[in-house]
Amino acid sequence: MRTRLYATLSMLLLTISVTAAPAAGASPVNQGREYYEQRGDVIWEIPNREKIIALTFDDGPDPEDTPQILDLLKQYHAKATFFVVGKQVQEHPELAKRQVAEGHELANHTFDHMYFNRRSSPEVIVRELRETQEAIYQITGKKTYLFRPPGGYYNDRMIQICKKEGYLVVMWSWHQDTWDWNRPGVAKIVNKVLNNARNGDIVLMHDHVEGKSQTVDALKQILPELQKRGYRFVTVSELVEYNIP
Repeated sequence: MRTRLYATLSMLLLTISVTAAPAAGASPVNQGREYYEQRGDVIWEIPNREKIIALTFDDGPDPEDTPQILDLLKQYHAKATFFVVGKQVQEHPELAKRQVAEGHELANHTFDHMYFNRRSSPEVIVRELRETQEAIYQITGKKTYLFRPPGGYYNDRMIQICKKEGYLVVMWSWHQDTWDWNRPGVAKIVNKVLNNARNGDIVLMHDHVEGKSQTVDALKQILPELQKRGYRFVTVSELVEYNIP
């Protein structure tokens, strides 16, 4: 399985042609979704005939919210991908270990939750990627090949650096951005997911939110309903495998 996954990721990272990196001193290009999606540089979702969906959680691990989310995932036999912040992993190593032990996937979300923009230097981007990778590996013994930029901000420079570092950039389905970080209300989070659920979706949620999270209560409704509809909850890496004929 691991060999197949690595091969799958490699195929995605090398799909079609490699876009040339910007010349030194040039402003990074920010192409549209179709440009990067066609090249396999970035994924937003992977539509398919299987009733599978990938739940993803950003910004943790969090000592209050993450354990509750893990308990719910276990109750419904669901696997998820946690895009972790490196310093959070270092502060809460027991939670990172539990996530991996229970079959979930850890992925890179920078060390300091840093937003990469056109002024972000290659050195800063590489440092944030590598420090997070090292934190995950030192604590769990696992390495990750998935990266999600905080805020969803990306440009060509960042994507090319990610490819060079061996990462696949993972965004989320545009119709599955729950805005749970803004605490819009449990009902809005639930309706966003359930009313828009499609095969191959990548759902964006958070297991670390400023203030009292509404994500846990939303999951108490989302998980049983999607399961009732016949959906299976998979990690992003498992979802990626369905992209290969």
